[in-house]
Amino acid sequence: MLFFTCRIRVGDGMLKHYLLFIFIMLLSISPSSAEEQKLTELAWQTSPNIAALFEEAGVNGAFVVYDVIEQRLIGFNRQRVMQQFVPASSYKIPHTSIALNSGAISSVDELLSWDGNPAPFKAWEKDMSLREAIGVSNAAIYQQVSRRIGMTAMQHHIDKLGYGNALLGETVDRFWLDGPLKISALEQVRFLAKLANSALDYPSEQQAIVREIIQQPSSAGTALFAKSGWQNAPDPGIGWWVGWVETRGQIYAFALNLDIRSAKEAALREPLARRSLASMGLL
Repeated sequence: MLFFTCRIRVGDGMLKHYLLFIFIMLLSISPSSAEEQKLTELAWQTSPNIAALFEEAGVNGAFVVYDVIEQRLIGFNRQRVMQQFVPASSYKIPHTSIALNSGAISSVDELLSWDGNPAPFKAWEKDMSLREAIGVSNAAIYQQVSRRIGMTAMQHHIDKLGYGNALLGETVDRFWLDGPLKISALEQVRFLAKLANSALDYPSEQQAIVREIIQQPSSAGTALFAKSGWQNAPDPGIGWWVGWVETRGQIYAFALNLDIRSAKEAALREPLARRSLASMGLL
């Protein structure tokens, strides 16, 4: 970055305009962009074991682990790790935080009504809370919550979180399913590491609740938190499995994404991520 200094002679009016211009320019510097730059500068280590797992599975995708203590990235397909995709249901993690903080729901156990319309999956066709909806990845329930939040509040919170490209478009209940919202695996692990450490700008008790409802079965001595995503489900699209592992007193945020061409490939998301984590001794 280059810095220039100069002497200028201006009247009071021009000085006010100049100072206002400088202030606006300072506001335009995104903290999340600065954080992202720091992450891209971290040491990257390609894992041959993880590369072999993806090759064996026959899928096109990427995987990254953010070692928060050692400040390093480990994974496979670094170029794709930097590429942004529609988050799909992996967005339900920040979505739940926004719903709680905005007051759109009273708690993750508030019962929300099924609209009676046929759903892509039978498990969605009933009333349920966000605690249950996030487990079965019920898009319709979260769309209902999104309409309660509204576009103005949603944009405010997305900007506050620095989530992905922060673009919501004009449809408040579809932007994470169809775009324009997109996020990279690298941006996912930055956000997830903050949530894991209660470092988001939200009440700690709300962050704890979000962590609680995405906790997954894991081996003794290890805590696993994760959420899937499938853009364009049940048709071909992009699949996600993102989260973090807490083990030996440390946090390892991770993100997997892959191209889904069939339901068979969709079913590989969680096991491939678990095997990748196991290859690193984290599960």
